Amino acid sequence: MFAVVKTGGKQYRVAKDDVIRVEKLDAEAGETVILDEVLMVSDENGAKTGTPLLEGAAVEAEVVEQTRNKKIIIYKKKRRQNYRRKKGHRQQVTVLKVVDISLDGSKKKAKAPAKAKTEAAPAADTGAEAKAAPKKAAAKKTAKKTAAKKAAAKKSDAE
Repeated sequence: MFAVVKTGGKQYRVAKDDVIRVEKLDAEAGETVILDEVLMVSDENGAKTGTPLLEGAAVEAEVVEQTRNKKIIIYKKKRRQNYRRKKGHRQQVTVLKVVDISLDGSKKKAKAPAKAKTEAAPAADTGAEAKAAPKKAAAKKTAKKTAAKKAAAKKSDAE
């Protein structure tokens, strides 16, 4: 049985006990993550594909380690201009070991992979809501005042 999952903008073909290197996920070594963006699952009964995702399917994986990939060398050169630039880069990755592939998604107890930005966003939202509440109250008061002025103007026009 194998599955095709999507994570970090890439697709991976995984089977049970496979070890894969994916874009960095927000999880510690030893934790279990659920990859719920499953595109296809194939077993002895045949293949099931989603449009685009397969509903209810999930791949359970254990985080082996957080590490960095091999260094990639970026080299720029322009001939006859004495222009040469050499730069290196190491991408951060998460090493996952696939524990289980399920079609019914019954094992959704484990933590789903989350990005670091999602943790900081709720704190910022609560501050924004607190600031917006007085503005809304002030806007309601001014709306009531303008409505009262319009009503008074209509009465004076009618008389």
